[in-house]
Amino acid sequence: MNDIVIFEVDSQQVEVRLEGETLWLSLQQLAGLFGRDKSVVSRHLKNIFDAKELQREAVVAKNATTAADGKIYQVEFFNLDAIISVGYRVNSTQATRFRQWATRVLREHLTQGFSINEYRLAQQGLVELEQAVDLLSKTLTRQELVTDIGREVVDLILGYAKTWRLLLDYDEDKLGIPVGAQPARGVLGFEEARRALDALADELRSRGEASELFARDRGEGLAAILGNIEQTMFGDPLYQTREERAAHLLYFVIKNHPFSDGNKRSGAFLFLLYLRQEGMRLTLDENGLTALTLLIAESDPKAKDLMVRLVMNLLAVGSDTKGDA
Repeated sequence: MNDIVIFEVDSQQVEVRLEGETLWLSLQQLAGLFGRDKSVVSRHLKNIFDAKELQREAVVAKNATTAADGKIYQVEFFNLDAIISVGYRVNSTQATRFRQWATRVLREHLTQGFSINEYRLAQQGLVELEQAVDLLSKTLTRQELVTDIGREVVDLILGYAKTWRLLLDYDEDKLGIPVGAQPARGVLGFEEARRALDALADELRSRGEASELFARDRGEGLAAILGNIEQTMFGDPLYQTREERAAHLLYFVIKNHPFSDGNKRSGAFLFLLYLRQEGMRLTLDENGLTALTLLIAESDPKAKDLMVRLVMNLLAVGSDTKGDA
């Protein structure tokens, strides 16, 4: 099954065919894409292969194509890695637009579900998902389209591909709490959270890393979030496990913006504060936590359940009782 992606520039469209979780263009299409003669594109490709930036056999495939004269020719097609490499060498407005387009599309792959057909993944299984994400990871890092934190996002998604696979067909009644989740032991009170945030704000301001508005309450947003986490339904806690409460705390603070400034940092801080209170261990390092925070911040609100379950699985794996992420 092949898919089509359309890149449009100056009212002209280039039809790009997706196959094997990558995309392919001929030399003629590359020339049209970047607004350069085929000889210029060929020279760039030769330099890429001579410098061993890419291995020719890994990024080039031949396909039988019927020409206008009715004859069948073997035409070389170049995959996404080769296309992006040429795009970063061509000095043209169209090349710049393509680089912007490619960066945006790849970013959407990360933050909005990879732009990969979820039904196909559900049918073809976990192995194909891991291969697709691995390809995305290699493309991003090879072309330096992401920072170190961005690479942490890639590793985060790739390392927990099984969690993402399970959530493709998320059903609240069927997908339960991850193995290893434990009952919550206490609550994070508003006064305690407020004192801790004030201390954090003072420390950051003393280092010139925060404004006067950092962690300042916007109305009763923080109190509402903490109350929401502790709410009950028919006499039972709505969020019964510490993993659920921690994940919702992180998500709500980041996405609901209860503070005038510094919501992402404040959310990560309160998340760590709650983990310490519950005696929970987080397997992520500082970059990993930053990546997770940014992933939530950039996520579509419709993906709330997916984000929460990802955090819960991360925490369950990090607990004393090991779970299967």
